[in-house]
Amino acid sequence: MTLQNLLKQINQFRDDRNWRQYHNEKDLALSISIEAAELLEDFQWLSSEEAIEKNLDNIKEEIADVLIYTLMLTDNLGLDVATIIEEKIEKNAIKYPIDPK
Repeated sequence: MTLQNLLKQINQFRDDRNWRQYHNEKDLALSISIEAAELLEDFQWLSSEEAIEKNLDNIKEEIADVLIYTLMLTDNLGLDVATIIEEKIEKNAIKYPIDPK
């Protein structure tokens, strides 16, 4: 499934439930943070290996929540996900050049 089709599916789910009114930019940003914190809870007090073994199903759900809210926010702002990621990688390449050892 393409990113664009995925976004259409997300928006259809939202619109079918009349939730658009709750998905303004501020609330989506807050939701991203909240869902990311819930993802962190799956790892709290455990090694990575233990957390994955114990909580993989919930980890997948929390990652999905973070991504869904992030995609909705980019859509609200009219941002192209591929473009903003490429721009950030370019900035990071300048900020963190390869060490030529």
